[in-house]
Amino acid sequence: MELYIGGYCQGKYNYVLINRKVPENRIWNQFHQWFRKKMEEGGFPEEEARAYLQKHPDSVIISDEVGNGIVPLEPFEREYRERLGRMLIEIASQADRVERVLCGIGQRIK
Repeated sequence: MELYIGGYCQGKYNYVLINRKVPENRIWNQFHQWFRKKMEEGGFPEEEARAYLQKHPDSVIISDEVGNGIVPLEPFEREYRERLGRMLIEIASQADRVERVLCGIGQRIK
């Protein structure tokens, strides 16, 4: 499993396709948006993500970072930020490779 994180529009997807040469069928792009949608629907994205990743251990997850900056006023926004952050920590701990992408340049963390 691999995890690529970074800010909005920092070239994460292209970096993974071009520099890392990962096949598209292994990529779970915009993980943060999927996670948010599941929360808005009242679901438990953590459970669904764990089940998927257990079946597909060679997955490459791409997600925006959402924990930096000002803490949101809205309770849902704070909960989303907290839960997504904890899920990304869990994924990172299991991943073989973790990179942060900034301006299309990857910085290996793990």
